[in-house]
Amino acid sequence: MNLALRVASIALPLAMLGAAAALAQAVPPAAPPPAEAVPPPAPPPPPAPPSNQFSPNELIDAGHRFFGGVSRGLAMIVEKAVSQWGQPNGYILGEEASGAFVGGLRYGDGTLYTKNAGDLRVFWQGPSIGFDAGADGARTMMLVYNLPRTEAIFDRFGGINGSAYFIGGFGMTALVSNHITVVPIRSGVGLRLGANIGYLKFTGSPTWNPF
Repeated sequence: MNLALRVASIALPLAMLGAAAALAQAVPPAAPPPAEAVPPPAPPPPPAPPSNQFSPNELIDAGHRFFGGVSRGLAMIVEKAVSQWGQPNGYILGEEASGAFVGGLRYGDGTLYTKNAGDLRVFWQGPSIGFDAGADGARTMMLVYNLPRTEAIFDRFGGINGSAYFIGGFGMTALVSNHITVVPIRSGVGLRLGANIGYLKFTGSPTWNPF
């Protein structure tokens, strides 16, 4: 009898362990919680425009104040210049007078404006030759590109072939020297009939010598 009780006392716990193991195998493990969706990284912000360049709106506002009253033509010619040469890092506002009979001369003075290199008084003069006759006086806005320093404007700038445009009462051409591009914009009162070629020489003081 004692032996039977001992066997029963040993067999019962073993049976219970076996049942628990079977039950544990029958119940599938709990699924892990779903991973939280990770949003895609935000695209990087567009690069800010260089701090030393003038936007088209800044140029148009300056031109409106300078020329006065003429807006649509100025906006169109500035947009044309920016689409072709980009945003300038300087511009000149000034007045000039010119005259021609086959050969011509042009004289002007104004101020070169920059964002972070200060402003500079400039004078310009230059000869021209071509099928051209007449005289005029005009306010002039010149966009200046790739200017490394303000004093670099003091040079001779020759015309770029095929760069002349006439839009909305304004005329625009392009001059270049040492990778610097100057784009004079003149109102209708300053446009002479005819065609001419020449250059402009910028100086720090007035002179009658156009060469």
